[in-house]
Amino acid sequence: MNAFTPLPSFEFDDKILQQGAEISRKLDQLRFEKFPPNARKTLRKFSMAEVAHYLGVSPNNLKRLHLEGKGPVPETSSGGRRLYTAEQMSELRLLLDKTGKAEAKKYVPHRKAGDKLQVVAVVNFKGGSGKTTTAAHLAQHLALTGHRVLAIDLDPQASLSALHGFQPELDKNPSLYDTIRYDDERKPISDVILQTNFPGLDIIPANLELQEYEYDTPLAMQVGTEGKRFFTRLGKGLLEVDDRYDVVVIDCPPQLGYLTLTALTAATSVLITVHPQMLDLMSMSQFLLMLGNITRTIKKAGADVRMDWLRYLITRYEPTDVPQVQMLGFMQSMLAEEILKSPMVKTTAISDAGLTKQTLYEVERSNFTRGTYDRAIECMDAVNFEIQGLIHRAWGRM
Repeated sequence: MNAFTPLPSFEFDDKILQQGAEISRKLDQLRFEKFPPNARKTLRKFSMAEVAHYLGVSPNNLKRLHLEGKGPVPETSSGGRRLYTAEQMSELRLLLDKTGKAEAKKYVPHRKAGDKLQVVAVVNFKGGSGKTTTAAHLAQHLALTGHRVLAIDLDPQASLSALHGFQPELDKNPSLYDTIRYDDERKPISDVILQTNFPGLDIIPANLELQEYEYDTPLAMQVGTEGKRFFTRLGKGLLEVDDRYDVVVIDCPPQLGYLTLTALTAATSVLITVHPQMLDLMSMSQFLLMLGNITRTIKKAGADVRMDWLRYLITRYEPTDVPQVQMLGFMQSMLAEEILKSPMVKTTAISDAGLTKQTLYEVERSNFTRGTYDRAIECMDAVNFEIQGLIHRAWGRM
């Protein structure tokens, strides 16, 4: 009879600490190679076709302006392509708005008098739904199309922050916790806002300290009224910078805690990301039921939970996957009005860009096969233009 050697027992805490340290060390090594700690993110230049696309004009109009000597002078590549920086894109936007017909002035889409700040909370109860990817690309797209945007990373994992060049494990950055905490060390929200490499896009990065809010709030609720009205804390903070932004995009943590509830009660609209598979739909169903019951409770405590819109974004969609197509049809039969018409397809372009902590709007098209990148950016733009349309409709615009 063969004798088997029994598995040796081990101390669990020692094992996971050792493995965690080793993974962290290797990640740091990889990070230093790809993105040195003293490096700051820069933004690539945009082709004339891209600039025309985000300005909402034809490339011929831009060529005419260039030949007439109007607007910023683009760089000419070795291949003869005209390339503009994002700052030059903003200059062109102002020029077009100044010289265009009064009834057609739409190039600078800032809020007008009476337009309220739009706060979009991007949420999901289940990780892996593309929530952070969606929030990052939405915020950057809105900035590229002329909006003044504030992105707020409310997820202690800080993935949205990392995509914008802020590394909580290396940099001592502020977070929203500094603004919504309950003690005397609370800071104005303007003190925790940082600029990104995208003109028109600022960010409040995240770090693990955010998790303390989940423990502080129950204690604060026991000792005074301030904790009982936790749901007002972010909204009050945003009032301080209301005139600086058109849209706020919040990346919520993948859990239904006080951070998520604080974000939702400050939001004017909600975007829920969902992968079209049965387990994900079941998880979302439970999330909606729990969220609805909790929201009803805090509504009785005085929270304003009215929204301008609620939409579901289908993410990582594979149109050739029959079960996914069937699941999408099943969801549309129940939520036809609320599901965005444009799903976000599954694409290697997003995951490949993520290796260097970049988005589709940052990477060079030449780094991919042309078809892969073009399909990905076309799909991403379709999603974001649809959401942008909802934001404008909330302002009463077509």
